[in-house]
Amino acid sequence: MDYAAQGVTGYNFYDGRGRLRAALPYAELRQRAQATAKRLHGLGLKRGERVALIAETCPEFMEFFYACQYGGFVPVPLPITINLGSRGSYIERLRRLLHSCSATAAMAPAEFLSFLQEAADGLKLRFVGSPADFYALEEPAVELESSGPDEIAYLQYTSGSTRFPRGVVITQQAVMANLAGIVGTGLAVRPGDRCVSWLPFYHDMGLVGFVLGPLASQLSVDYLGTRDFAMRPRQWLALISNNRGTIAFAPPFGYDICARRIHRAELDRYDLSCWRVAGVGAETIHAETLERFADFLAPAGFNRHAFLPCYGLAESSLAVTFAALDQGMVVDQVDRRALEDRMSARAFAATDGRGERVRAFVNCGRPLPGHEVIVRDADYKALPHRQVGIVSVRGPSLMSGYFQDAASTHDALGPDGWLDTGDLGYLTEAGLFITGRCKDLIIVNGRNIWPQDMERLAEEQPEVRLGDVTAFVASHPKGGEIVVMLVQCRLTENERRADLVNRLQRMIYSEFGIKCRIELVPPKTLPRTSSGKLSRSEARRRFIQRVGWNQRSEIIVEAPKAAVSS
Repeated sequence: MDYAAQGVTGYNFYDGRGRLRAALPYAELRQRAQATAKRLHGLGLKRGERVALIAETCPEFMEFFYACQYGGFVPVPLPITINLGSRGSYIERLRRLLHSCSATAAMAPAEFLSFLQEAADGLKLRFVGSPADFYALEEPAVELESSGPDEIAYLQYTSGSTRFPRGVVITQQAVMANLAGIVGTGLAVRPGDRCVSWLPFYHDMGLVGFVLGPLASQLSVDYLGTRDFAMRPRQWLALISNNRGTIAFAPPFGYDICARRIHRAELDRYDLSCWRVAGVGAETIHAETLERFADFLAPAGFNRHAFLPCYGLAESSLAVTFAALDQGMVVDQVDRRALEDRMSARAFAATDGRGERVRAFVNCGRPLPGHEVIVRDADYKALPHRQVGIVSVRGPSLMSGYFQDAASTHDALGPDGWLDTGDLGYLTEAGLFITGRCKDLIIVNGRNIWPQDMERLAEEQPEVRLGDVTAFVASHPKGGEIVVMLVQCRLTENERRADLVNRLQRMIYSEFGIKCRIELVPPKTLPRTSSGKLSRSEARRRFIQRVGWNQRSEIIVEAPKAAVSS
């Protein structure tokens, strides 16, 4: 912050119509953060205590986050709710997070304050309020002592795609090591770069990549709120075009929503020739999604070579690997049968055009300097290239552990310093390829079936949209397991619904040789994590809880009903 404040750059906040609503130069932010740090000291907070922050895309979040850095406290970004109708579940989630991190103070913007106050009721927090409430506190004349390299920089909660979120402990030196690799190697930041982001501040890509990264490299960044992006994705492209943004990242669904919801007649409004790094990560990367975006935006000057696939996770601060700059997306085609039978990512060499035997994976690149990646089997033995196994990571960016969770820390961090990421993948001389999550893999009759393959089959149907399908295995209480697929759709006619289910059942049996129980569910029913990922574990839990396991094994087609809150 001291370095960034020497320049003329800073954070800029835009509303959903693309109008600048607040500009916060780093020099001004530094002054405001130091004043807020003193107010936090005035509450009697002790060094290392946690300050929970509802991570809305606003200047006040920045002020309080950096106030914790100057004051020696630990900021804990907490998620906002996209669906304000799910008040009860959001409050309960906040309450569990506040308890998990043992927060002693908490801040929320005015529009979220009632949620926070209700969530904190009965918990032993010294102060809960809006920024205005904190500003009303006395600013004592205390000498600030910033956090040291070995102290905790922040707690980053995981997305919770496989279990309830855990607080990842990231030290100052760990995140700085990650930022050094991202800025210097991954992005090769240069003078004149400008960042544009709609990513939430409570997600590692949003926080480390587009809050800390621009500050550490003294770049300006333009923000669009996450909810505003969901409503008007065109504003993201407009900010890049109008402000000549050069660096912007998104999960694959972000690129997909732009390609689906922007009309071709609008393309002449944009000039995306300035966009040199179009990063993509945070979830499984489907090549066809990015190809569709590149083809659609080409008339607006988008260069497909700007795509920069990467791999990372909160437990490594953010980034682990980056693909090479200026080469775009590189796809590896493997033999799907070998992958299912032997977990071998053997290159597909057939020339008969049988596309159904091909599985395509995107190259996520090589590790950042000082970091290592290996692929291991269940016995932690390193596997050769093109053999699929558990991706393990080692390097200076790794977490210290999960906050107040020694058991989970022990499971993830081995005594040899390797982090078990829980992801499946394989290595080649070209880089790392991610194939899925260990806990999501469907094993039937000795075959390994990736749920993503089944889901893509459903998403190719005209009645189904990308991201509206989840597949998983559920254990039956009387023994055995069944494969389940939940499909969100808007069909209301029973005949059309039955046709879709029967069609999917036939296709899945023909393609994978397995029977699958399929349910059609209303839109906005499938559970998602705070970062927007589908949560198969939560979908499985809700399915078992709701169905109650009747004696039938046939496919169930439910009548439309009110959407269940995600």
